[in-house]
Amino acid sequence: MGPCCRRRELLLAGALAPWSVEPLAAVATKTLRTAFDFAETGFDPPRISDNSSAQVNAHIFEAPLTYDPLANPPRLVPLTAAALPEMLDGARRFVFTLKPGTLFADDPAFRGQPRELVAADYVYSIKRYADPALKSEHVYHFENAGLLGLAALRRRALKDKAPFDYDTPIEGLRALDRYRFEVRTTEPQPRLPYVFAQAGLAGAVAREVVQAYGDDILAHPVGTGPFRLAQWRRGSRIVLERNPRFRELRYHGEPPPDQTDLVALAARLNGQRLPFLDRIEIAIIEESQPRWLAFLRGELDLLTLPSDFSPLAMPNGQLAPYLAKRGVRARRDLTPSVFFTFFNCDDTIVGGYRAEQVALRRAIALAYDNALENRHAHGDAHVAAHSLVAPHCYGYDPGLLSGTGSGQVARANALLDTWGYTERDNGGWRKTPDGKPIVLRRAFAPSQRSRRIAEVWQKQMQAIGLRLEAEFAPFGELIKRSLAGQLMMWGFGWSMPSPDADFSLGLAYGPNADQANDARFKLPAYDRLYERQRALPDGTDRLKLVREANRHLFSYMPYIPHYHAVVVNLTQPHVLNYFRHPFATDRWKALDLAPSSV
Repeated sequence: MGPCCRRRELLLAGALAPWSVEPLAAVATKTLRTAFDFAETGFDPPRISDNSSAQVNAHIFEAPLTYDPLANPPRLVPLTAAALPEMLDGARRFVFTLKPGTLFADDPAFRGQPRELVAADYVYSIKRYADPALKSEHVYHFENAGLLGLAALRRRALKDKAPFDYDTPIEGLRALDRYRFEVRTTEPQPRLPYVFAQAGLAGAVAREVVQAYGDDILAHPVGTGPFRLAQWRRGSRIVLERNPRFRELRYHGEPPPDQTDLVALAARLNGQRLPFLDRIEIAIIEESQPRWLAFLRGELDLLTLPSDFSPLAMPNGQLAPYLAKRGVRARRDLTPSVFFTFFNCDDTIVGGYRAEQVALRRAIALAYDNALENRHAHGDAHVAAHSLVAPHCYGYDPGLLSGTGSGQVARANALLDTWGYTERDNGGWRKTPDGKPIVLRRAFAPSQRSRRIAEVWQKQMQAIGLRLEAEFAPFGELIKRSLAGQLMMWGFGWSMPSPDADFSLGLAYGPNADQANDARFKLPAYDRLYERQRALPDGTDRLKLVREANRHLFSYMPYIPHYHAVVVNLTQPHVLNYFRHPFATDRWKALDLAPSSV
């Protein structure tokens, strides 16, 4: 086995405990040590959806576009592309032109030869989402955009039960020459370039790498980004190292002139070659206490503060004096995220579209107490959510009050009584209007925080006479069960991939069921609204449709929005340049360490 294979060896066992961190002194390079709060699933873009895997992929794979690292509002800029795409035919045709000379990281699949990124790589990479064998929950990004011929190609593979035909050209996605490819859509898609700024979605993979590793491709990511995978001990440790083939890339940011800290950052970094780090070591530490203690002991350089430790580290929103004295720095950001609970609308108890079925979901949403969850499980760290549309995104309304998650037990009881949920069993639990028992089953990932959230659920449901059973299973298992429609209720969060409401509203779009529409919500009136707003440019007409779509979701309640995450990142004194862009996830690329720490 050659050295490249050894660097990508999947480490299945080891003496370190899951929370152990190797000491910095053992490595004489610029090594950043950080931690994730839940396990990764792998590193093949079409088949992952968890944030841990996506953060790693953002540093291995590259999309044609990215965001100016400092601009506000967010602004698209070229990455592997030579310029922003040409937008033609009323936003139905987009032509991307790549910079020559971008190379993939070395890999045995390339047989010892440098491998240049070409337009055909992006065509192949996007087609992979439509391959039924990969069971990607992200194909809707491209099918909903109406890429001409892509859905038909997917349907043919499903119908014939044959291998997906990657070689058949389609009108909506084709390479024009070595460095140019075009995307064509059935309807106007003025915000389609946002999709091509997501490294975890539009990052280029090489066909020969996918073919070389087959089903093991999750453990062998090979991209054009600044880092490559060096070690992986599943659910325990991930190590990235600098990609020697990475091209010359210089930092360039244009911050708002009134944000003096970002202006100073731009003055220091603009023109500097990236990346600064040689190595990134990531420990998987799911429980918050050992993760917090590892940072206090100096074993981690960068920590996303567990929300239950916010009162200790950030009392009253200010860095605690004992941390400030050590030189620790904190950055607090309201993220473009939404955490929610979904109801499986195909379920015989919480699903359905009849008035009494909708009333049950609305009563549950009224009775649940987001503020209590925030205090009990998150250290009162987050901002209450009143819709699925997230901060920093077009269509977000910070003044909206929807009533969901408001803990209004009296109103919830009255609603249930009005719609016939009056009969109770010997234990005092409500039955359906036709006399059947109601047992709510809400799934949770196994963590102390989840157990505290489960306590809130059981308390609030008991207050309205509904029996709730908590089910605990690993996150990866719950994802699979959700995609198969096997969960009644579950909750997690999405970080929005672009500064727009489209992704949030797409979580309830009927054709996205079996993908990101975990609620399996299918309402034709809502689907038409979604499609109409998607085709319009930003402006008054589109904003009206976005708000009308929100009203449909409040009425039918397939989701209970809980909160938008406020994230505090703590860095040790020797960590330089930390900044969290709301949408660009390759934020380690510009991090540096003070010379004395190496």
